[in-house]
Amino acid sequence: MHPTTPLRDTHLGPEYRSDRGHIVNDFYRPALQAATRYDRAVGYFTSSSLALLGQGLDDFTDRGGTLRIIASPYLEQQDIADIEAGYALRAVLERAALRDLSHAIEEPHAARGLGKLGRLVAAGHVEFKLAYISSGHRIGMYHEKIGVFHDSTDLVAFKGSANETRSALIGNFESIEVFRSWDIRDADRALRISEDFDNLWHDRTGILRVVPFTEAATQIVEQAARDTEGRTDLDVLPEHGAPVPVTPASTDAAGILTIPAALTVRDYQKVAVQNWFAHRGRGMFRMATGTGKTLTALAAAAQLSSTLHKQDKTLLTVVVAPYQHLVDQWAKDISWFGITPIRAYESTSAWYQRASELQHALALGVARGGVIVTTNKTFGEAPFQRLLDSYNGQLLLVADEAHNLGATRLRTALPAKAQFRLGLSATPERWFDDAGTEALTDYFGSIVFEMGIGEAIHRGALCRYTYTPVLIELDEEEAELYSLVTTKIAKLMAAHHTTSSLDEDSPLGALLRKRANILGHARAKLPALRRQLQQRLTASHQLIYCAEGRHPLAYEHDTDEPSQLEQVMTLAGTDLRMPAARYTAQTKRTERQEVLRRFSSGTDLQAVASMRCLDEGVDVPAARIAYLLASSSNPRQFIQRRGRVLRKATGKDTADIIDFIVTPPDGASALQHETERRMLRGELARVEEFAHLADNEAHTLDVLRPLRKRYGLFDT
Repeated sequence: MHPTTPLRDTHLGPEYRSDRGHIVNDFYRPALQAATRYDRAVGYFTSSSLALLGQGLDDFTDRGGTLRIIASPYLEQQDIADIEAGYALRAVLERAALRDLSHAIEEPHAARGLGKLGRLVAAGHVEFKLAYISSGHRIGMYHEKIGVFHDSTDLVAFKGSANETRSALIGNFESIEVFRSWDIRDADRALRISEDFDNLWHDRTGILRVVPFTEAATQIVEQAARDTEGRTDLDVLPEHGAPVPVTPASTDAAGILTIPAALTVRDYQKVAVQNWFAHRGRGMFRMATGTGKTLTALAAAAQLSSTLHKQDKTLLTVVVAPYQHLVDQWAKDISWFGITPIRAYESTSAWYQRASELQHALALGVARGGVIVTTNKTFGEAPFQRLLDSYNGQLLLVADEAHNLGATRLRTALPAKAQFRLGLSATPERWFDDAGTEALTDYFGSIVFEMGIGEAIHRGALCRYTYTPVLIELDEEEAELYSLVTTKIAKLMAAHHTTSSLDEDSPLGALLRKRANILGHARAKLPALRRQLQQRLTASHQLIYCAEGRHPLAYEHDTDEPSQLEQVMTLAGTDLRMPAARYTAQTKRTERQEVLRRFSSGTDLQAVASMRCLDEGVDVPAARIAYLLASSSNPRQFIQRRGRVLRKATGKDTADIIDFIVTPPDGASALQHETERRMLRGELARVEEFAHLADNEAHTLDVLRPLRKRYGLFDT
């Protein structure tokens, strides 16, 4: 194919500005269709920009056109630290540039551009170089932005504000000045810019260093070329934001969630989705742990994505989960539904640019959908909130363990512009926080589907279980502290006349946690646990839930008493020689994954000791035995912990739950009787909840009969 029009006949103007035209359609594409060489030096280049150039770039390369790119990679703090520490500068720059390319592979709209780039590299049409400032001890990034189009006779040079990125070319307000060699007014400037590029390319520019990069990038871009073979690029860009239909060869290219063929959506999950749609895409699912909240939510999102696609509308789905390991778990499930999501946590630089590019792709219709999964922490921070504020398309917000978003610092971050909202929780009500519960209902809507543990067991979604309460007593010192804290709680509640504004960080919340910790850390639990473990020395898949932190008396007396988890690890792993591992918030993510893998196999890891980290969302279906040392009266915690061990698994029909129930010490005085009665009432509420669905309910209630009689609690 030969150019039909030389550069001098393309009617290119002297300036292009976002408010007076379309820089890509009006300048880049006509120039590419006439040029035989394109030289570009920019502060930042992304392969996704190539998808915008469409047919113009295809014609350019069909004619044998060549593309030379000089760019400056984005350096993260660790890169800068490595340079300052004396690491090889070129190696650090290459690592940063390869990281940018690797991130692009994960984004469908960027992957198409990267795939095109790979094919150009393989055909010898494109070369890369990296530029950076090197002057004395100063290392800086190259931020100049110039470009030159050549044909056999003439050249067109330009410079201006735009980087070679999708957001710069389309999303931002940009301007460029153009200099044409055949125009006597522009000729000197055009030739000087062309010479400046040649000097850059051959590393002849003072204080700048330019190094080859094509060879280092080849493996990644050629892999992208193979992965995107057959996908369709856009031939025409939208005018002024109008949507353009996209017909990709794969679901991922369009960004539309699709229910996997291998997934059997259960009848109750279909009902949940139907109810949510009946409430115009708003509401909460109250579903017992283990009943498939995640897959039900993704089925709803997939159905919504499909419905909007038929209406030629795009959809951004944002999933918010409490912890990083739950983000990773969600990402795995989302990938099964045909989308590679953006994981937004830790360093903002690792995800923000990619998320912005996705938003631009949705606005243009280049992508029909996309998913961002983030943690509660990142969701509430300024960068993510800016991202949501700048997005004006169709938005679905899915909140995993939605009760967490009722906290004061998070509920104010919930985006009012989200047209579709779905909250997921086994226990949506916030304990002692009526205001937070009301805020959740106001935002997400009412509960549109509910499935408790009893119904889930009856339907076979969860396994049956036996429940064994083990009675232990507080010692005198613990009982005295418990009584003192309870008195303070009563006074504080009386002074405020209400608990509706309770927050976890409030004085009342701190006292309630301290009282729960006295029960959770009761010293008599360790000898009782030893006896229970000795009865199951050969059993596999045992979970031990420990109390958080240290014993409250250790803080009171400033002693070095080991934490309950440390004592459990010594007891199980050292004294009883059971292969055991810990799973806590301090455990590195890779180590957590390895612990769960080994635990699931059941071959070389018999027990896992954990604290709060296993409460929400972590899949451990292989668990068959659970010891509940941490006796929180918060219903959310003990319901979630029961749900962890009731998940179905191959070869698992039943589960055993051993619960350590704290009772008052013998010989309590009459003055303490009412405090102890209230304490026991709180413990028995959990026992009642666990016992009435257990296979051995009658036996459990018989164990508690003497205590009920002693404290007059037969009404409980």
